[in-house]
Amino acid sequence: MEHSWLRISGVLCVFGFLRELRPSEPYHSEILLGEWYNVTQDQVNRSVYPIGTYSYLALLIVVFLVTDYLRYKPMIIANALTGIIIWTMLLTTSTLFGLQISEVFYGFYQATEVAYYSYIYAKVDKKYYPRVTSHTRAAMFVGKLVAGLIAQLLIGFDWMNYQQLMYISVGSQVFALLWTVLLPKVEQSLYFHQQVAVSGPVDKDDASEQPQGVSNEQFNEISVAKKDHAKPLQLLWAHFHIAYTNGMVLQWSLWYAVSLAGNLQVATYIQVLWKSFENEPKIVWNGGVDAALTALAALFSLMAGYLHAGRLKTRASLLSVAVLAILEGGCILLASWTSNIYLSYLGYVLFGGVFGFIITVASAELAKSLVEDSFALIFGINTLIALLLQTILTLIVVSESANLQLNTFEQFTVYAFYFIVIGTIYFIVIVVQYLITCSKNT
Repeated sequence: MEHSWLRISGVLCVFGFLRELRPSEPYHSEILLGEWYNVTQDQVNRSVYPIGTYSYLALLIVVFLVTDYLRYKPMIIANALTGIIIWTMLLTTSTLFGLQISEVFYGFYQATEVAYYSYIYAKVDKKYYPRVTSHTRAAMFVGKLVAGLIAQLLIGFDWMNYQQLMYISVGSQVFALLWTVLLPKVEQSLYFHQQVAVSGPVDKDDASEQPQGVSNEQFNEISVAKKDHAKPLQLLWAHFHIAYTNGMVLQWSLWYAVSLAGNLQVATYIQVLWKSFENEPKIVWNGGVDAALTALAALFSLMAGYLHAGRLKTRASLLSVAVLAILEGGCILLASWTSNIYLSYLGYVLFGGVFGFIITVASAELAKSLVEDSFALIFGINTLIALLLQTILTLIVVSESANLQLNTFEQFTVYAFYFIVIGTIYFIVIVVQYLITCSKNT
């Protein structure tokens, strides 16, 4: 059926929307530091949030392989179940240990998001990949946007307190779990349950295109492995080896990982930063800020997709993200060096918009250089690298074992210069490479 892909995409998008409909998220730090829990701001900063980072890192690759082995749907169900467990725990516990356990589950909750993104590729024809990718990402954007607006309205009009927002978060996870019943079962997966090749000529629509930077020999290696129904680990290794011996993939993978690591760190601790302001407003605008950031990030992502579609060469793309990385650092400095919390809100929203642009360009450049069917693996590995970088940042800057003992504002200064230094290095390297190329041509 021609329209079956659209129906499957629609069902999955509703799940993505419900999953992101968590109005308690913009006020998570306000909740943890409120009257309902026996923890201090320093404990939340150094003993609670880092657990989620470590858990996410430890579980990501295992979850990716299990997701492929179980053929996606069971892990989507597990994702919704975990969401119910997390927000139920937060409603019933009041201790530091209870919060730390909830962060372990939250790491699993984040890791199993891979099932949501990869499920659709196993269920629809390749020619629909661009459209279903945009659908699934848009659904999560809309869910987060609506959650932020709902949260801001409920808090702004004093219809609920911060903790009561978690009842809505639990409810949305319950509805997401019930909705998974409508998801069709997946019969095949990328590695452990490959489609058995049928002898005969290859249909042009099913033939893979050879990406840039991949030699004929490497491309044939993948084609033979798929045709011979290679063992999962053999195909995994072939995808890994071909990707990371490609200079373009290495270059953009580094950008993807570095940018994602910084974004995750800033997003994790930004609410703690706002709690540190002396002039905290009577109405806390976290929900509105989250909604504005989501809308701006979506807009910048669309702009990046439009500009990138054959309009920017690789060097121009690299130069633009280098400059924007420096700008990201400036946005963080605005958010952390000001004494006006509204300027801090503005800095964070602008940071989120710029990140949306950078990550879209990096993803598009990566996709051009990847062999078909290796997208999920390579983006998963790049996310793992990002989490390793985030863990290093956490251990050095935030954790109790760190000897720096930086306050929240000083921590964000480190994150700002993380972006500024990396952007500056890349900018210098690109300019030097360009000058060398020009001198050789003259």
